Amino acid sequence: MAEGITARWHGDNYQSRVFWENAFNLLDDHSCVVEVTFEANGPKSFDDVVVRYDPPVARSGPDRVNAEYHQIKWHVETGGRFGYEDFVRPDFIGAKSFSLLQRLKEARAKVPPGQTAHFSFLTTYRVKDGDPLADLISGNDRTLMVEKLFDGTGDRSRMGKVRRLWRDHLDLADDNELKAVMRGFRIIEGHRTLDELRSEINLKAQVVGVMAFSASDSDFRYDELARQMKVRQLNALTRETLLQLCRDEGLLVPRPAKSDACLPVAIRSFLGPAADIAGAAPENTLVLTDDFRQRYLQDRRDWQRDIRPRVEEFLRAAVKKSGQLRLILDAHASIAFLAGAVLDVKSGVETELVQKGRVGTRVWRADDGTASKGARFDVARHRLGEGKEIAVAVSIAQPAEAQARQYVSAQLPGAGQLITFSMPAGTGHQTVTGGEHAAALAEQISNVLRQDKQDDPDALVHIFAAVPNSLLFYLGQHHQSVAPCVVYEFDFDRRGSKTYQPSFTVD
Repeated sequence: MAEGITARWHGDNYQSRVFWENAFNLLDDHSCVVEVTFEANGPKSFDDVVVRYDPPVARSGPDRVNAEYHQIKWHVETGGRFGYEDFVRPDFIGAKSFSLLQRLKEARAKVPPGQTAHFSFLTTYRVKDGDPLADLISGNDRTLMVEKLFDGTGDRSRMGKVRRLWRDHLDLADDNELKAVMRGFRIIEGHRTLDELRSEINLKAQVVGVMAFSASDSDFRYDELARQMKVRQLNALTRETLLQLCRDEGLLVPRPAKSDACLPVAIRSFLGPAADIAGAAPENTLVLTDDFRQRYLQDRRDWQRDIRPRVEEFLRAAVKKSGQLRLILDAHASIAFLAGAVLDVKSGVETELVQKGRVGTRVWRADDGTASKGARFDVARHRLGEGKEIAVAVSIAQPAEAQARQYVSAQLPGAGQLITFSMPAGTGHQTVTGGEHAAALAEQISNVLRQDKQDDPDALVHIFAAVPNSLLFYLGQHHQSVAPCVVYEFDFDRRGSKTYQPSFTVD
C-alpha cells in the first residue's frame, strides 16, 4: 500500500513538472506560448497539460499548431515497453472502458473549426524493439508519420495490420477517416525522469527570472504549488497571471541586465519533446528541421553542399552581433563539431554551451572548474592495415568501438589504424562532469592525433563518437590539429541505416 501511495505522489509530481516546464515559457520574451493549463476541463485524457500558442508554431506537416494537449503517464520503472496494440487496450492508460485511441478520436472531434491541434502521449516507457510503431515516430518532433502508416499497402502488410486494428477498433469506415484521427498525434516515449525535469525547470527558472530551488532540498516547491493552483482554480496561466502568481508567492528574482548576458543563439536540426522551444530570438535561431526527416537528411540534400554553408554563415553573422555567445544545439553531432570549427580557439569568441542530458539542462563553459572532477580517456591503438587514414572511436554516452570497427572494415579500406578513446569507468550519460572537463577530453583527443599525424599531417581522420555535443564542439575548436577529417552520424534510433553515415568533411 505504501509503495502505491508513493507511486501516485511521484506521478502527480511528474505531471506538475511537465506543466512548469511549459509554463515558464510564458515568461520568455521570444516564446509563442500564451496559455498553459494544468489539469484542464477537457478533452478527456488529453487534459493533463494544455499549451496554447499565438502565433501558431511549426511542427511536422504543412499546418501550424494552435494548441497541444498532453496525456502524461509516469511509471516507477523505466524498463516498460509498449507497441501499437496497446493503444486499443483501456488498461494501458489505467482506464476501464476507453482506450487511448478512443480518447484521441473523441478529443480530435472537439477541436474548434479553423484550429490545428496536436495530441501528445508522453510516457517514461519506450516502444518495443521491432514493433511497427517504432518506424512511425518522427525523430523531428515525435509526431506519428502518417505517410508511412498510410503507405498504400494492403491490410496484410506490416503497416496494414496496424491500420486495420486501429480502424476496426475505432469503428471507422476507411483509412481516410483513420488518417484524420491520427494526424498530429505525438508519441513522446522515454521521457525524462523526475530529477531531470527538476533540473530543467530550475534552469528555465533562472533564465526567466524566477526562483530556482536547491537539489539538496527534500521537496520541490513547484510540485505542490501546481496542485494548490488547481484547488484555487488558477490552473490556466497567461504571462500576466503567472507574473502575478510569482509576485504573490515571492518567486521573482532580479534578472541580469541584458548587456551583461551572453547572446543566446540556437541551431536546431531536430525538435525535442518540449512544447515550445525557446531560448534564442527567432533572428538568432537557425532552423534546419525542414532539411531532415527524423534525424536523416531529406532526399536530395547534402551535408557539405546544403547544411555546412548555412551553419557557417549563421555563426559568422552571430559573432558580428556579440563576442559572447550562449550556444543552444538541438542538433546533430556533426553540426556541433562544425560549430566548434567555426568558433575555434583562435576566434576570440567567448562561448558557453547549453548541454542537455539525463541530469537535465546545464550551461557548460570551458572554465567552469569541472576538469579536476572527471577522469581522462584510456587510449588504445589498433593496427588495421597499411593504409594512412586514421579511424577514431570515442565512447562516452554509449560504446562506439564495435560499430566503428564494422563500418571501417566494410567501408574504409584506406584506414590503417583505429584509435579508441574510452572512459575508465565505462560509458554513461553523466561521465562528463561539465564544460571544462569536456574541453580537457577534447584537447586530449587533439593531442593524441597531433602526435600520430606528425609524419603525415594530411592523413585523413574518420571520427566516430558517442559523446555529448559539447565535447564535439570543443573538439571542433581543435580542428586544425585533427583535419582533414570526416565526422560520422550514427543511427541510434535504428530506424534508418543502423550504422554510421559520413556527414561533413572538414579540412
